[in-house]
Amino acid sequence: MANSVHTRGHGFGTAPVFLAGISTILGAILFLRFGYAVAHAGLLGSILLIMIGHIITIPTALAIAEIATNLKVEGGGEYFMISRSFGSLVGGTIGISLYLSQAISVAFYMIAFSEAFVPLLNWMQAQGSIPVPPLWVVRITTTLILLTVIIVKGADIGVNALWVVVSILGISLVMFFLGGPEGGVSVRPSLFSGIPEAERDSIFTVFAIIFPAFTGMTAGVGLSGDLKNPRRSIPLGTFTATVTGMIVYIFVVLKFSFSLTPDVLATDQFSMGRIAVWGPIVPIGLAAATISSAIGSILIAHRTMQALAKDRIFPSFSMNSFVAKGRGEANEPVHATIVTSVIVIVFVMMGSVDFVAKVISMFFMITYGSLCLVSFLEHFAGNPSYRPTFRTKWWLSMIGALACFIMMVQMSPLYAILAFIAMVFIYISIRRNRTSEYGFTAMIRGVLFQLTRRLQILIQRRQEPDSLDHWRPSFVAVSADSLSRLAPFDILRWFAHYYGFGMFIHFIKGFLSEDTQRESDDTLNKLIELGAHSRAGIYVDTIISPSFKTAVAQIVQIPGISGMKNNSILFEFHEKIVEKIPEIIDGCHFASVVDFNICVLRSSERHFGYNKDIHVWLTPGDYRNANLMILLAYIIMGHPDWKGCSIQLFGTFESKDLDHQVQRLTSLIDKGRIPISQKNVQRIPWDRETQTYEALVTAHSQNADLVIMGFSLDKLTQEEGAFFRRFEAIHDVLFVRAGKRISISDED
Repeated sequence: MANSVHTRGHGFGTAPVFLAGISTILGAILFLRFGYAVAHAGLLGSILLIMIGHIITIPTALAIAEIATNLKVEGGGEYFMISRSFGSLVGGTIGISLYLSQAISVAFYMIAFSEAFVPLLNWMQAQGSIPVPPLWVVRITTTLILLTVIIVKGADIGVNALWVVVSILGISLVMFFLGGPEGGVSVRPSLFSGIPEAERDSIFTVFAIIFPAFTGMTAGVGLSGDLKNPRRSIPLGTFTATVTGMIVYIFVVLKFSFSLTPDVLATDQFSMGRIAVWGPIVPIGLAAATISSAIGSILIAHRTMQALAKDRIFPSFSMNSFVAKGRGEANEPVHATIVTSVIVIVFVMMGSVDFVAKVISMFFMITYGSLCLVSFLEHFAGNPSYRPTFRTKWWLSMIGALACFIMMVQMSPLYAILAFIAMVFIYISIRRNRTSEYGFTAMIRGVLFQLTRRLQILIQRRQEPDSLDHWRPSFVAVSADSLSRLAPFDILRWFAHYYGFGMFIHFIKGFLSEDTQRESDDTLNKLIELGAHSRAGIYVDTIISPSFKTAVAQIVQIPGISGMKNNSILFEFHEKIVEKIPEIIDGCHFASVVDFNICVLRSSERHFGYNKDIHVWLTPGDYRNANLMILLAYIIMGHPDWKGCSIQLFGTFESKDLDHQVQRLTSLIDKGRIPISQKNVQRIPWDRETQTYEALVTAHSQNADLVIMGFSLDKLTQEEGAFFRRFEAIHDVLFVRAGKRISISDED
């Protein structure tokens, strides 16, 4: 993000923040469209819409107040605070949407300002002798005059004018409230719409038209660069203006409901003048409200654009340089005002209050919704650099975000989808040259970190005894040959693909030092890259330890990263490098102490062949291991790499027990819903006196892609690992020892 030299600005106090906010809140919609809202939605419906609007704006106002106390606020208003708190990626995305909503608001208010001249033009037309200019001429002329004054005089003239127009606005509202009902007789209010259903607009259409009335609460935030103490003035001025506006709106609805009929409210946009003490004060008040709102919006729109350009958010370097340039000690954004003026004039020429109001509503909705969303996410992300002195509640920000997005869809599903697509496009465009900056991804990462942390604590506190029939693999693999042999990495990612979790740890022999730590960091980066390329859903890490034995002793004691305890361990050695078998046996003993399931993979150059055939061998000594072996074969089969493979189960028992044992296996597979065809359950009688187990396995599984068989740790230790060295004609073998009993079926 570009660092710019901060200029002091005008040094305003809190009053301009409140005045800019309240003059925009009590603006065009109040005078021109609140009677329409009462006619179409009724008394209760209008109050409901006011509440919904403030369910959106109050959380946004609180989020802005919170952000304002998190940092030293400079020029750029909401954009500056968002970008400095959440980074230029998130800030720039919201900032562009915010700027467009502010710029189009100026056009909206100038269109409404021209409506104040309608009674005068009608009077001139009635005289007959006075030339009457078209309304569009009034609209364009007044807009050009205002923009010229702002460009020439800057913010000083704008703030001074606010005092005058707010005074007129206050007088007009007082005269409105002091007036009596039309005809002197109170009207019985319609709780909901009082006009025929065929003529009635939906409540969401009404909301889309009146929503700009609620958006003025942030108008004063744009003066942040011109405030003496923005950390105090912004929260106080913004929140006071919001609450004051809400109270006034409710009383206006009540006044309308008891003073005029729905038919009058629906057809006469100047219905306020019918019940005011002095009718002409309403067009005057409308003119004051709209011109003050336009001034408030133009004062912040060009400053937002200037701040965006200073941070090089726009794609063109020349555009950023041109727009960022200011004038004088106050750094008046003259060039940004010129660009904004062009946008304003384009929308002014459209000339429809309702159409422009709907466009503004969508821009403000996506802006406020995004602001509440990032505020909500930041509460959970736990970013230490986010330290506001005023804190809102996370659930308020969540309600504000949900309300925005729900109302967007209800108002116009098509426009809502286009708005979301536009925000994503803006974010991607900005991110193209800012890959290293804090963005939405980092925020989500922080949220997931906090969520995972809380879940892990909850799981630990509510930990229950291991269930026999709901076991899932949580494997940790350790290897010193991670980058030279991929077999253990592959089989771990197969185990962890869907049903479980895997943690792959690279072993570095030695003591912790700068050199070994540097090696550890380099290897970890390569493993992360390997995991990304292979799309492995496993966690990778490294461990530095004096020996493989001590490394395993450490590993079996660490918790699983998934929040559940590790329950299995995987070792690996190459069929031609049998020297590692003794240290693997030591590792097996450590794993057995903590009741881990143990898998030892003997890999080969064949690397699991074509991934089509898995052979599982069961012997009378595999009662404890059988279920785990079958379940692991089933889990491997579920990985896309093994799509279309078949599992063959070989039961090798003495002839007298053969039928009973095979029947038990068949029943186990059937009740456990393991996809092994009955024809793939092989009955292999084994006469120990005439044939070795090695010869039996070799005869049937020499060409298998993976062979799974059980082993006894005690016997393996006695034979000093001889069992692992046998079966020379078999290529890839997974030796399995169950640490605990595991069930496949409910009756098992």
